[in-house]
Amino acid sequence: MSQRLTTPMVRENGQLREASWDEALDRAAEGFRSVVDAHGPTAFGMFSCSKTTNEVNYSAQRFARRVIGSNNIDSCNRT
Repeated sequence: MSQRLTTPMVRENGQLREASWDEALDRAAEGFRSVVDAHGPTAFGMFSCSKTTNEVNYSAQRFARRVIGSNNIDSCNRT
């Protein structure tokens, strides 16, 4: 039996429950939005992985810079 999750989980009243992808992504977006609204875009940071493709890393930095408004993005590519 696999221990791998096959559906998103969200926390509600201290308990995890299964959720749709739309609900899980909406909650993640709201979390990002609430941090940026409360503390500004520099409160957001993103770390990208060197083992993924250049295209995925490019998309990650574009998201951080264009959508969030933060230049706080780093990667283990430089080490």
